[in-house]
Amino acid sequence: MIKAVTFDLDGVYFTSQSFKNFKANLPKKITDEDKVNWVLYKSPEMLNFKMGKMSENDYWDFVRKELGVELDNSEIFKLLRDSYEVNPEVRDYVLEIKSKGLKACMCSNNFVTRIRELNTRFYFLKDFDVKVFSYEVGVMKPEKGIFETLIARSGVKPEEIVYADDDESKLQGAIDLGMSELVYDGFEKFKEKVNTLIE
Repeated sequence: MIKAVTFDLDGVYFTSQSFKNFKANLPKKITDEDKVNWVLYKSPEMLNFKMGKMSENDYWDFVRKELGVELDNSEIFKLLRDSYEVNPEVRDYVLEIKSKGLKACMCSNNFVTRIRELNTRFYFLKDFDVKVFSYEVGVMKPEKGIFETLIARSGVKPEEIVYADDDESKLQGAIDLGMSELVYDGFEKFKEKVNTLIE
């Protein structure tokens, strides 16, 4: 019996366009797409930032240096807040899940700036019963450690948790622990699959 449903943030609760908006609107001297993507998505610095192993100031100093960004932190943070939009259908479904007596959970590879600034604008953290972020636990999906934290905080058995991710490679830790995993391939299909599991 399913007792908890887990949601991701970027591309699910927040629209898939949101961080792309931030990337496009960030005024920078370096415009090479590969370089920009490396700095903002895949660099060791971003990965360390997402695991809480690099400070906020050090990461944004790195962005300024690598991309020629002349904004200070407060300006970058405002731009990040303003670039994001909530997917209203997903938010409504989160609340629907809670209304059915199930736990709404969040498990996300993320960094402190984004969570803090978006919560300042949208107050979205209150929508979730359980919240697990990579920068807090020091490990990222698909490693088992982040899912073990999710299980512990939810207070339910692994098989009672639905976990979905749009990146199939991030499911392995959840699979190894026996969670009910799904590949997220669009909200309507996700909702249909979850409803089948919880009915």
